[in-house]
Amino acid sequence: MSGRIALAPQPGTKQPFLRIPYVVPLLATVLIAIEAAREYLFADRSPELFSRFGVVPARYSDSFLAAHHFSGGNFFDRAIPFVSYLFLHADWTHVLLNSALLLPFGAVVARRYGNLLFILFFLVCGIAGAITHVAFNWESMAPVIGASAAVSGLMAGAFRIAGARADGPLTPMLSSRIIVWSALWTVANVVAGMMGLGAGSGIRLVAWQAHLGGYYAGLLLSGPFDWIRHRWMGERAAPRLNPAARTIDNG
Repeated sequence: MSGRIALAPQPGTKQPFLRIPYVVPLLATVLIAIEAAREYLFADRSPELFSRFGVVPARYSDSFLAAHHFSGGNFFDRAIPFVSYLFLHADWTHVLLNSALLLPFGAVVARRYGNLLFILFFLVCGIAGAITHVAFNWESMAPVIGASAAVSGLMAGAFRIAGARADGPLTPMLSSRIIVWSALWTVANVVAGMMGLGAGSGIRLVAWQAHLGGYYAGLLLSGPFDWIRHRWMGERAAPRLNPAARTIDNG
């Protein structure tokens, strides 16, 4: 077997439901390993880790920082949490639940897009979830952690992919199945947010706004990612000129 990392699956290949690309359990293993390290090696530093590498909306409010004489840090201090928060979890239940959901939904996305595009899709949906949370919770000091927003994006992508053939178009966003599930997912998260589920006085798990931000990012970005996949496959399939076969006609 070649050691190369595939960007996209080859056209016409069968994609059985139970075949999970290795990148999906590998990502789940990374999440679990990081949680194990936090629990057993850095438990006493967890509040510091959550505050530094979790998404703290107040870090991005200059007026809040000035009024309270806080420093939001440099550009990298503010940018890194939009990715690093995905790999931190509050406890074993949190990380195992996200990992369990990652496997089925991630498998569908990874089989369609390939390993590299799958990782990029995961990260972009997670970033979109973090941005959404910051927008709705401006000046909050509660850190947001967990991969739930990215997993929600994978869920949305999987729904659009599941009804499509290996090389066929994705399920339209305005199909009845997508509309019904999106409405149910939205209502469930709004109700959870209104009831305060998943939130505490200290550390906040990924909030409902982040769930929805990641989900709708996945719903919208499935099309562009599929275009990239087709474009890559087209370039891979295009015949290439063998330089050794070139001839020069001098007349």
